Amino acid sequence: MAEHLAPAWLVELRSRLPDQPVAMAVINSTAVVDQVRAGAVALGFVEGPVVPGDLHQVVVGSDELVVVVGREHPWARRTDPLTARELSMVPLITRERGSGTREALEVALRPHRSTDAALALSSNAAVRAGAEAGAAPAVLGHLAVAEALAAGRLVAVPTTGMTLGRPLRAVWSGPRRLDGAAGELVRVARAGTASVGSPAAVSPRGREL
Repeated sequence: MAEHLAPAWLVELRSRLPDQPVAMAVINSTAVVDQVRAGAVALGFVEGPVVPGDLHQVVVGSDELVVVVGREHPWARRTDPLTARELSMVPLITRERGSGTREALEVALRPHRSTDAALALSSNAAVRAGAEAGAAPAVLGHLAVAEALAAGRLVAVPTTGMTLGRPLRAVWSGPRRLDGAAGELVRVARAGTASVGSPAAVSPRGREL
């Protein structure tokens, strides 16, 4: 979300509230939850499959994970769908633990015991580059790989028997009703997000994170 969706949201928020200072930090979903709980930010956006029950949440869109490989990988020519068991047995290039993408992948591969990751990287760009270079298959949100797929640098592998969709959510603590700039930003996000897909922590009070 932080790379592909939040910039447009913040531009729209700026047009609605031109005098409102805003600061945003790009961190993984676990860190977003920690920042929201600590009161360091007014609002967070996460991509994980589960949100802790002590936080308020609202779905602002959805995304689907995609298994991708480089053009020379044997799976690039695969026509029969990849099963969850097959995927769980292959070392993958993944995001680091704590990221929403990694959490969603682990949920999708249950009850299969997954092989250790070939590489665990802290950015979508790094995971994407590793897959393009042919290091191993990778799993990322569709938005993160759409450009590389369109350009032919990556190939999407068909899958079956896996739930790869995931909600994109805004999370906050305190009163259930979210007012002010934070509430306006959630309205912007809900209006501007369709089914798509890095989490973000946003402070509409303008505090640096």
